[in-house]
Amino acid sequence: IFQDDPYLTPKTSSEFKLFSLSQESGRNAAKYFINTYPKYFQKDYAQPHIPCLMPDTLEAQIEEVSEAALIERIGMRKVKAAVDLYDQLLQAGTSVSLDVTNQLLDLICFYGDHDPAQENVPEQRNEETAKKGRAAKASDLLKATWKEKNNAERIFALLSEPNKHSYSALIRGMVKVTDEGNFSYISFLMPCFVPLADMHMFNALITAAPEVKEKYNEKWELIVDLLKQMAEQKVRPNLLTLNAVLKALRRCGTVGKSQAFPVISEMKALSIGPLSDHYLQERSAPIQGQTDILQEVMNEVSGKSFTPQDPDDGICISLQVHELLGVGENWRLLGNDFQQNIYYARFFSLLCMMENIDVMLKWYRDLVPSVYYPSSNVMRDLLQALDTDNRLDLIPQIWKDIKQLGHANRQNLVEELLTLMAREKHNQEVQESFAECALDIKKIYDTGDRGKVLLNWTAGSLSDLISVLLAAHRRQDAWDMLKLFKTHNRVPSEELLNKFLMCVKEGGEVNQAVELVQISAGFCLPGTPKLIQRVQQEFELTEQQR
Repeated sequence: IFQDDPYLTPKTSSEFKLFSLSQESGRNAAKYFINTYPKYFQKDYAQPHIPCLMPDTLEAQIEEVSEAALIERIGMRKVKAAVDLYDQLLQAGTSVSLDVTNQLLDLICFYGDHDPAQENVPEQRNEETAKKGRAAKASDLLKATWKEKNNAERIFALLSEPNKHSYSALIRGMVKVTDEGNFSYISFLMPCFVPLADMHMFNALITAAPEVKEKYNEKWELIVDLLKQMAEQKVRPNLLTLNAVLKALRRCGTVGKSQAFPVISEMKALSIGPLSDHYLQERSAPIQGQTDILQEVMNEVSGKSFTPQDPDDGICISLQVHELLGVGENWRLLGNDFQQNIYYARFFSLLCMMENIDVMLKWYRDLVPSVYYPSSNVMRDLLQALDTDNRLDLIPQIWKDIKQLGHANRQNLVEELLTLMAREKHNQEVQESFAECALDIKKIYDTGDRGKVLLNWTAGSLSDLISVLLAAHRRQDAWDMLKLFKTHNRVPSEELLNKFLMCVKEGGEVNQAVELVQISAGFCLPGTPKLIQRVQQEFELTEQQR
C-alpha cells in the first residue's frame, strides 16, 4: 500500500492514515473527472477493450416511455427518474409487470425515496465544514424518515395482487428508517405481514420488534413468536436472522442478557453462526451488520475474562475471523479506520499471547505497516512474545521497526527493550548486535531536533545499557556511559559497580578500579567498604592508590 521509500513511509498514525487513503483518493478524483466530462475521454487506447477504464454511463440511453427505460433507470439507481417514468407509464395506460414494480419498490425503500449521493465526488471543505467534521455526516444519516403516503406506499397501494416480494420490500423499507410513528404502523400491519413473510421480511420484523413493544419481556415474547412463525412456515433462518435477534436483544435489558447465549446455541444447532464452516467456504459477499460481531468476537477472545477449555481455542477463533475477511469483499466488515485499528490490535495481541514467535512474525511482516500501524502497546506485546519464546536475538530487528514506526520516544517501551537485552548473557554475536542496538538507543536519549530532549535517563535505563555494553566487552563505551550518572543526578546500583569491577579486573585496569571506588564513595553507597576491600585484594595497588 506504500511506496518503498523512507520519505514515503508513514512515521506516525496520522501519516499512516493520510498515506493509506491517498491512493484511493487519487482514484476517486480521477474517476470523478472522467465521469463528469466523459466527452474528453472517449478515445480508447486499450487493446483489447477494457470497460472499467472508460467513463461510466451516467445518463439514460433509452428515451421513450417504456418498461425497458424504467428497468434502465432502476439499474442506474435514479430513484426520482424511475418513479416519474413509472407514473408516466400508468398515465399512458401501459401496465408495468409485478416483477419490475417490485424492483422499483426495492429501490425506493432502500434509498428512502430519494436519489443516492453521487459517488467519487471530491469533498469541498472550508473552515465551516471542517468544524462540523464527522458529526455532520452522522446527523445526515438520521434525517431519513418514512413519510406518510410516500412513493413506496403509493405504488404498493396501486398493486392489485402484491406478492411476498412486494410486502417484503415495504416492511424492510419501514424498518430501515428511523421514525416512531413508522414502528406503530408496523405494529398495526404485523398480523397481515407475518403469514406472507419470507426470510428477509422476518429478519426485518425481528429488528423492529423492540420498537413495537414497551416492556422487555413483551419484546422478547414478540421475537419468540416471530421465530415460531418462521418454523411453522418452514422459513429457514440465516446469519442475518441471528444478527437481527442479537441486535434486538440488546434493547431487551436483563432479558436480553439471559437469552443471548441460548439463542446462539439454538442457531449453532442449525449450523448458523458468524464462524460457521459453511459460511466461511461459500460466502462471497459481505454481510451487513457483521462489523459489530467481528469486533465483539475479537474483543471477547482477547480479553482477560475469556477462559477457553482448550488453550488454542482463542487463536483458532481469531484466525477463523481473519480468514472470514479474505472471502469476497468481506474486508469491508472491518468498518472505519478506528474499528480496523481496534481489530488488528486485538488480533496481534492474541497472536503474541498464543502463537509461537515464527508464526507471529509471519503475520507481523505481512501486515505491518502496509495494513496496520501498531501502537507502542502492541510493540510491547511483541517484545514479551520474543521473551516467552526465547528469541531475544531478534530485538535489534524489532528496534529498527520501533524507530521507523515512530515509537522510539516511548519511554516505557525503550526501557523494557533495554531490560530484556541486559537481563541475561548470550553468545558473542548476539551480544555484539545488542551493543550496537544499545548505542543506537543512546542517541535517542541525547538532545534531539531543535534542542528537544526526547527521553530522560533513569538509573534503570543507564544500568541496563551499561550492562549490555559490558557483556559485549565494550568497556570504554560503558565507562563513558557510567559518567552520565553524575551528569543526570542518578545513582548507580552496587550490583552494577560490582559487575563493572569484574570487567575491569579482566582488563587489568587498576586506575579504573580505583575510580570505581571513588564513584561509589561520591554517591555514598553502603557497599563502598566492600568495594574497597575487593579492590585491595584483587588488584596490585601502589601506596598512593591505597
